[in-house]
Amino acid sequence: MAKINWKPGNMLYPLPAVLVSCGNNKDNYNIITIAWTGTICTNPPMTYISVRPNRYSYNIIKETKEFVINLTCENLVKAVDYCGVKSGKDINKFSEMNLTIEKATKIDAPLIAESPVNIECIVKDIVKLGSHDMFIAEVVAVNADDQYIDKNNKFHLDKSNPICYSHGTYFSLGKKLGTFGYSVAKKPKKKYRKK
Repeated sequence: MAKINWKPGNMLYPLPAVLVSCGNNKDNYNIITIAWTGTICTNPPMTYISVRPNRYSYNIIKETKEFVINLTCENLVKAVDYCGVKSGKDINKFSEMNLTIEKATKIDAPLIAESPVNIECIVKDIVKLGSHDMFIAEVVAVNADDQYIDKNNKFHLDKSNPICYSHGTYFSLGKKLGTFGYSVAKKPKKKYRKK
């Protein structure tokens, strides 16, 4: 098998495709689709989103210093695409996509009720990088849809049918291949029956 050398670029795929909601009142609420997001610290819990400065949501987030990362699932894929290609300066994306505004617990930016998980974030730093600026934020609250929590209080995000993004295409996630640590876990001893 031969490798082809390409110019430097971001080839980390698949990526989460999330809906980031922002704004501090009904007049400036907006949604932007983001694929450049992730975890950057556990304690304190920190995350980031990278946004082009020419995007409508950029200045809203820069001024309010907060946003919500709304995880997405198969029933939100049309909204994910729409909110990534349409500008909030011209339309109300909540109305256009029939998404429900829900009050956050710690910040003024709205949650998207249809999302299985809403991560409330407060911006701590903005790093200018080039085509995008990175908003580094502390997670101040997480809201999870109780329909995905079992009787033992375990959250099952997989049951919400999450999606991801790869090279211009949205995908549903496939079958479970293993759990964290399975490659080094001790195998259960076989039980032998006495004859």
